[in-house]
Formats: sequence, structure tokens, C-alpha cells
Amino acid sequence: MSKNQGTFIEVNLNSLQHNFNFIKSIISERTKVLAVVKAYAYGTEPSKIASFLEKLKVDYFAVAYTSEAVKLRQAGIKKPILVFHPQPENLSTIIKHNLIPTLYCFKILELFKEILSTKKNKNYPVHLKINTGLNRIGFNSKEISELIDSINHDNFIKIDGVYSHLSSSEDKLEFDFTQKQISLFTKSVTKIIKNISDKPIVHLCNTSGIINFPEAHFDMVRCGIGLYGFSNKLTKNKSLIPVVSLKSSISQIHFINKGDSVGYNRGYITETNKKIGTIPLGHADGISRLYGNNNGFVFIKNKKAPIIGNVCMDMLMVDISKINCEEGDEVIIFNEKHSAEQLAESVGTISYELLTALSRRIERKFII
Repeated sequence: MSKNQGTFIEVNLNSLQHNFNFIKSIISERTKVLAVVKAYAYGTEPSKIASFLEKLKVDYFAVAYTSEAVKLRQAGIKKPILVFHPQPENLSTIIKHNLIPTLYCFKILELFKEILSTKKNKNYPVHLKINTGLNRIGFNSKEISELIDSINHDNFIKIDGVYSHLSSSEDKLEFDFTQKQISLFTKSVTKIIKNISDKPIVHLCNTSGIINFPEAHFDMVRCGIGLYGFSNKLTKNKSLIPVVSLKSSISQIHFINKGDSVGYNRGYITETNKKIGTIPLGHADGISRLYGNNNGFVFIKNKKAPIIGNVCMDMLMVDISKINCEEGDEVIIFNEKHSAEQLAESVGTISYELLTALSRRIERKFII
């Protein structure tokens, strides 16, 4: 890195392709891959990520909310896009942009059919969400018979997919619970398919489910954070390579004496003379104040530099007293060697939160 490049997020598309190919290598040739690009594609850039994956022949995309899907359509994405959690006020927009809604409760089901009736649409593709134990959204197993009756009552919707979400597939200690989820899902799906005319795509596994429960791959797997190589316990699987790095540089170095303070509210008082480096990155960029006061850290010249004082809105300060460095030198917040998981765990959170909090004002650089 040349001197004084400021702060940027580096997205390695070669690593993304590697991870996609790895996922493909451990599933059947008949099993489809759905790429999850919600939450700004986990802090990267959804349209560029989706365009790249579309060229790799991914089968499906998914986002959390309708607005995310509309932006993908506007960027030219042609593949089917599943909206995980559509809101009532967005159902007409879903139809306008040829998106696939998740129907997860009777209220959203009946409202969507009403809108389709008004627009004189028939056989519109939808996915049904079944709640098997995550207890977030979805039809419960006791509602399946009523759900089937509603589906068969008219021909406004076509059941293009049925899915659920595993709550603890990355946790071997919850193996039995995951098996119960798989069993309950299988029973619900079997009952639905037996009683409707459609032949839906059945999908259950997230990235950790793909790796840990191959018997539950069904017709399609969903790969979210694993595509980017970040998933708390999955990085131990060396076949997945981190795609995203956050880098910066030292904008200023200054020397302070014993008893001097650093940052707002004198959050850090030196016990000895110190050499301090300032980095152009702060809580407005997604680096929470929780990382301050010796909780978080960065790496300079491959050495750990603790974050001292309170993280400012646009800057943070680090202790570089034991590092031979100068202004303009590269700072690694996280990369393929110094993981986002490690940094996130220093303040008791997960890499997902760290990645998705990264501000849009940080420049994204794509390498291939």
C-alpha cells in the first residue's frame, strides 16, 4: 500500500469465487445455490457482488427487504430475487419488479392474494416460510392444514418454494435441536407438497448447515456470510477464505507524556510516555465506541496496536509505542490474516454486526 490512502474496504472477488466454488463442490449438481446479498451484501456492495455471482451462474438471490431487491433489479440483476421479510406496504412494488415474496403469516398471505386479485394476476410465484424453532417468522406446524386450504382455495399464487431457517447449525452442542428442526421441516414440507399441485423448491440450510448437515441440502441451499468467508465458527473451515478487508493508514503520530489524556472525556490517561497514532476511522464508519479504551485493536507492521481512549466519530487513536512505524503506514483493522471475528469478539459481538455496520462513506475497492 502506498502512503496516505486513507480508509477503504477491499473486496477480493477471487476469494468470493473460490468460496462459491467450494460451496458448489460440497453439494449435489442438482442442488441450486441461493446467494444472500442483504444488508448491503454484508458491508460490501450488493449490485457488484450480485453481478459477479450472476456471471458465476448462481441460481437465486435473496435480500431482507423489498427496497434492497428493487436496487438489484435497477442494477440489471435478472435472476430470481427472494424477499425474506416483505412488509404489507411493499407488496405492490414486489409485483412491479418481478420479485418473489416470502409469505410467512396468514395476514401477509391474504393481503398479497387480494392485491393479485385487484391486479388480475394469477399463479404469482411465492415462497412459504415455515417456523421450525427459530421462532422469528413463519407458519407453525399446527397451521399447515389451514395453509394448504388457503393455497388451494384459488389460483392467485404459485408455491415456487418452501423453506425454514436453522437456529444453531454452526453449534455442535445444539446438534439434537437442529435434527429436530430438520425433522419438523421435512414433515411440514411433505404434507404441503402432497396436498398442492405445485412442485416447490425446498430449502433449509444456511452456510453452516451446508457444511454440517449435508443430509438437509434438499433442492437448494442458501449461502450468506459464508460466501464472504466470515462466519464465527466457520472460519475454522480453511476452505472458506475471507473476502473483505478493512484497511487504513496512520494520519498523524504524536508523542505524549505520562499523565496526559487521549480522546474525548479524557477516556485514557497514560501511565508512561507514549507514542500515539491517529487513524481516519470512527464510530460514524461503524467502529463502535465499544472498541475504545483497550478493548479493540488494529495491526500495524503485523503487530497489535490497542485502541485507546474513546473512539471518535471520525477518528480513533492507537498505542504504537512499541511499533516502528511512521505516518502513512498501513493499518489493518481486519483482513484474511487478522480476522473480523477476532476483533468483534474483543467486545463481545459477532463479525456480522461489525461488517454490516460499516459506513457507506468508506470507499469500496474491488480486486480480481
